[in-house]
Amino acid sequence: MTPSSKTPADARLQDLVDKAAADLAKRLAVTVDQINLLEAASVVWPDASLGCPEEGMAYAQVLTPGYLIRLEAGGQEYEYHASRAAPLLYCENPQPPVPGAPPDV
Repeated sequence: MTPSSKTPADARLQDLVDKAAADLAKRLAVTVDQINLLEAASVVWPDASLGCPEEGMAYAQVLTPGYLIRLEAGGQEYEYHASRAAPLLYCENPQPPVPGAPPDV
């Protein structure tokens, strides 16, 4: 994987980046070397859906600290979201995190 100029300093975040890249490589049937890291950041999600709401589901309306990982492969961008406790999610229809919220809410 080709890192962006912002390489994660957080060990948990780096682990999630590695897992996201491996998952995306498998989904796209490409090698991890063909995936570029665009962004990896600690964020705050507006609710328990982690910015990946599924139609017909209800989510706790609570600010949720977590992570946003944006990857690129073949000219397409892909997003993975996580909370500090939940597993990594591939997000097909991503919603943005809370703008300007400190990740330690």
